[in-house]
Amino acid sequence: MGVSRRYEVSRWGGLTAKQRAQRERVRFEAAEMFAAGASPAQVARQLRVSRKSAHAWRAAWRAGGADALRSKGPSGCPSRMKPSWRAWLEQALEEEPAAHGWVEDQWWTLERVAVLVARRFHVRFSEPQMSRILHQMGWSVQVPVHRAAERDEQAVAAWIKEAWPRVEKR
Repeated sequence: MGVSRRYEVSRWGGLTAKQRAQRERVRFEAAEMFAAGASPAQVARQLRVSRKSAHAWRAAWRAGGADALRSKGPSGCPSRMKPSWRAWLEQALEEEPAAHGWVEDQWWTLERVAVLVARRFHVRFSEPQMSRILHQMGWSVQVPVHRAAERDEQAVAAWIKEAWPRVEKR
């Protein structure tokens, strides 16, 4: 599988920054409603959220004010793939695999990219991790069209015309 540049970055699980900001706005609206004396049930109904969320938000608001309802950023562990490594990998992927020792064919595979990163930074990423990192960087997996260099178009056309109708009848 080859890897190519893509204009839209996919997200793999979690929320985007835009979605986190939207949820934060809803929590701030809840804080304003609590300050005006609304109950968690009213907030839940008005903002179309669960009562459990509204109760949790009110408890956080009482303890720390509206600042307690701010987004804490993306969840989960921070990536081991440092931003400077991503910049290096970006440049390395722009080069052909032959520049990094793969001369059999000129396709980047997840396995090759993972090996490339491991050689350079001594950190091993699994193929699913590497796929997620590449998607975050704006790269997508592409499957090349497999055609033999020795392909005889006339023989293929003859087979489609003569043999295929016999095979199709079965």
